[in-house]
This record gives sequence, C-alpha cells and structure tokens, in this order.
Amino acid sequence: MDATVGWDTQTVIGKKTKQPKVAKNESDARRIGAVVGTDRKTTGGTNKAHQGTDHQKIAKIDRENEVAPPPKISLTVGKAIQQARMDKGLSQKDCAQKINEKPSILQDYESGKAIPNTQILSKLERVLGVKLRGSDIGKKIDGPKKS
Repeated sequence: MDATVGWDTQTVIGKKTKQPKVAKNESDARRIGAVVGTDRKTTGGTNKAHQGTDHQKIAKIDRENEVAPPPKISLTVGKAIQQARMDKGLSQKDCAQKINEKPSILQDYESGKAIPNTQILSKLERVLGVKLRGSDIGKKIDGPKKS
C-alpha cells in the first residue's frame, strides 16, 4: 500500500476543491488564465431545434390515438322534429320554451348537429306527440291510455 493514501492523508469536509475555469473562446481564456473549452454544440449553426421532426412524429402518434367524436343525431330525427313542430304550428322559439331549452339547441337538433340527449328527446316527444327514439321515428304517439 502506498504511503500517501491511508491514515496520513487529510480529508476536509465542506470545502470545495477549485475547479479549473473554463472559457468559451480562446481570447477570454488567455485573459483570465483559464482552460480553453473545446465543447461544441450539437446543433451549432443550425436551427434544428425548431424544424419539428420530433414534434411531427408526436403529433402523428396523437392523431392516431384520437377518440372518435360522439355520434350526432340523425337527419331523420331532425326532419321528424321539424315536421311535427310545423304541424303543431309552433316556431322554434315557442317549441324551445315549451321544453325549457334554448332555441339554439332545438335548431341543432333539427339540423342534425346535436349530440342526442334522451331527456331533451323525451321532452320533445311529449310536446310534439311524435316518436323520436327507436325504430318508428316520426310516428304519432297516441295519448295516454285510459283504463
């Protein structure tokens, strides 16, 4: 075993050892008497960070994993609502007031842009007297059965 490594060496805790100063260019190094840094940037002189190759790959993966949008109401239901409303002589605004919804919601249902909501459809069935769900869409609903 070497004599310099062992019990004779002194270890100081809490004192930082002097790191050699590193300058970015040669003239700074000469001025402060430091070591000249030879590290080069990997993208030095180019604008590769903003070309977006990785971002394009990530965006493509995101697009592949997108969830399908929820189904919209069919046009046959929209046309049935519109026809029944016209038969009753109601405007969109009047019909919307009767079902306690905004006229824009009724407009979306009639144009086929709305996402179907069973509560709104049942309100419309009640007010218009027409079946809007199931197989016989547009069929008149008989009044409540009397026993």
